[in-house]
Amino acid sequence: MKTFFYTCLIAWALIAATGVSLAAENPAPQAVMGLEECIRMALKTAPELGEADSDIALANSKLDEAKSYRFPQMDVTTLVGPAPIAYRSDIYPSIKTDRPFSFNALTWFTSADATIIQPLYTFGKISENMKAATHGIEVDRSRKQQRANEIVLKVHEYYSGLLLAREMKELVLEVEEILIRAREKAQKLLNQGSDTVDEMDLYKLDAFSGMATKYLEEAKKGESLALAALRARLNLPADAPLETGTERLVIVDVEIPPLETYIAAARSRRPEFLQIAEGLKARSALVEAAKANYYPDIFMAGLFSWAYSDERERIQNPYFSDPFKHLNGGVAIGARWKLDFGITGSKVAGERAQYNRLLSTRDFAEINVPLQVKKYYLDLVEARNSAAATRGAYLNAKKWAVTAIANFDFGMGPAKDIFEALQAYSTMRSDFFKSIYNYRIAAANLDYATNEPLRISDK
Repeated sequence: MKTFFYTCLIAWALIAATGVSLAAENPAPQAVMGLEECIRMALKTAPELGEADSDIALANSKLDEAKSYRFPQMDVTTLVGPAPIAYRSDIYPSIKTDRPFSFNALTWFTSADATIIQPLYTFGKISENMKAATHGIEVDRSRKQQRANEIVLKVHEYYSGLLLAREMKELVLEVEEILIRAREKAQKLLNQGSDTVDEMDLYKLDAFSGMATKYLEEAKKGESLALAALRARLNLPADAPLETGTERLVIVDVEIPPLETYIAAARSRRPEFLQIAEGLKARSALVEAAKANYYPDIFMAGLFSWAYSDERERIQNPYFSDPFKHLNGGVAIGARWKLDFGITGSKVAGERAQYNRLLSTRDFAEINVPLQVKKYYLDLVEARNSAAATRGAYLNAKKWAVTAIANFDFGMGPAKDIFEALQAYSTMRSDFFKSIYNYRIAAANLDYATNEPLRISDK
């Protein structure tokens, strides 16, 4: 019996370790919610997925920015200010060089200068940044899928923990009821002067009943904590009603595919591998974009310049340009080349270092993800086999307890047989429930590790 209660304590501690945070207000669910309904609600209200959507939107904006560099860019400057009065007579028939400056000889001018640049060829600066942004979007989408998988895994853990808490509570109630009946029978036999029971048996029964009552309260607390954790994961207020029905913690013996099937699924479907693959493509494009800075930008330019002032006469001479009164423009093809001493090389080296870092991350994932999948797979097989073994054990222990209680009722057996039988029964049955819980958690971990759910019954 002591072993059983110690096991219960561990189970409650594990459930209590799931941190519970205050949740934002949401409409309280009215219908009974099973595991699938809880998962759907958690995915709908998870703030992490809202953050992931913002990251995707940011990545899309970077792609739009990279695309925009393909189009013309215009630079316009306008000026309004004072200018000296000037007439043709100042330069004809000879240029006067002795005109004194006077505030009274000032007028106003306005001007506008525009330059339009249309990139023609940039040696990959634009195209490679577009590639990097495109692959960056896929990275963020895969990261969102990874976060969704983590949410589903947490809901599995909390929901299965709730079922485990309820099963443990029912077990404690069953044991407590047996002890109460045994105590009543012992008192009756003692009053009748039976030799099969004495005062010590009553003390033992009272002691075990008190311990059962204590751990019943622990069981109720465990159920309350499991519900609180589930509410928090569903983003519900702490006092929101949450009806999860009367599901039992049972296991359905389904065929488990070979380990290689799960490893292959993890390699092909796991979001982390897609993140790495898309990240490598993005980093490779960024390396090429950085290297493109070694080369010039070829462009076509359109130029326009206009200025006007009332008190200045226009000079029609290509050798002279009046900054305060003119109109000219043109089209040209040019090259812009920014030369530096080591800056571009450092940027290329930095991007290549990031690329090499992702290569190491990929190698790490190639080694450790199959190892993680194998662990979860072995956990699943072990839990299934343990559930089968402990089920037979607790059924036999229950028969033992029933026989011991019957013998005690007829005055043919001592009370200690009840204690021993109940201890074996409670221990084996609690181990049975723990095995089912471990099976469900292992299955959920495999779902997460392979991104391909293993269908099990939740009835």
